[in-house]
Amino acid sequence: MVSPRAVVIGPPGSGKSTVGPLLAAALGVSFRDTDDDIVARAGRAISDIFADDGEPAFRAIEEEAVAIALAEHDGVLSLGGGAPLTPGTRARLQDHAVVFLNVGLAAGVQRTGMSSARPLLAGINPRATFKALLDQRLPVYREVATVEIETDKRTPEEVVAAAVAALEPDRVREQ
Repeated sequence: MVSPRAVVIGPPGSGKSTVGPLLAAALGVSFRDTDDDIVARAGRAISDIFADDGEPAFRAIEEEAVAIALAEHDGVLSLGGGAPLTPGTRARLQDHAVVFLNVGLAAGVQRTGMSSARPLLAGINPRATFKALLDQRLPVYREVATVEIETDKRTPEEVVAAAVAALEPDRVREQ
């Protein structure tokens, strides 16, 4: 059975899209992002799927994309920020090395720039929206994570080093 070397999760702005490929390179494996899989399969942007079909329809598409990627990919797999919210995805993550990139409110708001490409962060008060998102998702991320890495005051390279140290402690001691 194929299994990802690591699954990267976290809220928007935590660094999944930046850290994921760097972690894959450090581990000598390929990188895959389920958001890219969804866009390729649907033929449209995630924000369009949210706007046209609604969040429940998107989550169903996302859950299927995660299930396929977990079964096919043996490198580093990055999931969309909300992917762990579905019970099916949480159950599928149980037997995997899951790296939770944790970001605080201030850093998350700064990093996302409240982009319109992030449909769940659009609104009148993006900071309050981001805080509510963190409050809702933090327990879920921690439930499925095997490793948690704070990203606020770390460079992407420092986050990768921490992830490698957690995933391959013997390799780090050998150096």
